[in-house]
Amino acid sequence: MSVSLQKGQKVSLTKPGGGTLTRVKMGLGWDAAEKKGRFGKAKAQTIDLDASCLLFDGGGNLVDAVWFRQLRSKDGAVLHTGDNLTGAGEGDDESINVDLPAVPGNITQLVFTVNSFTGQDFSQIENAFCRLVDETTGQELARYELTGGGSHTAQIMAKVARDGQGWSMTAIGVPATGRTFQQLLPAVAAHL
Repeated sequence: MSVSLQKGQKVSLTKPGGGTLTRVKMGLGWDAAEKKGRFGKAKAQTIDLDASCLLFDGGGNLVDAVWFRQLRSKDGAVLHTGDNLTGAGEGDDESINVDLPAVPGNITQLVFTVNSFTGQDFSQIENAFCRLVDETTGQELARYELTGGGSHTAQIMAKVARDGQGWSMTAIGVPATGRTFQQLLPAVAAHL
């Protein structure tokens, strides 16, 4: 059973019945809204959204980043499965897998972002979501609908943070502007 998150809502990632998660996947899915073409006909467009995972230490310093130009963290704990340039297809269009026990102890927060590399704003995107899945069981743990299109080109989606002995996820859902994660860093800093 999945939890549907609202902005700012936090959910513990302790497994039902006890135990902690070991392998999670953050999935991102979207569709390009059809654009009105000549004579009012709907015209398909392609939008290249990019998922990124930013790894921060306890001091809020960026230690590593996993994105379409670096598909694996330096320590190997975080893996991006590849860049989808169009959003075509069902389900997750891009995925980032995290081996939580392998995340180095100095990393306290993983922040997941999405940005429109091609520069279209979110008013041109439909059915966008991010979800967290327990990779050992395939069970969806949490889902966050990226609703409310607008003139922003990026969104700070969620963060997974160390929480005592385990981890918790907080839905952030804050619009931002930028074509790559580097341009989002000032906005991300407010949520660490």
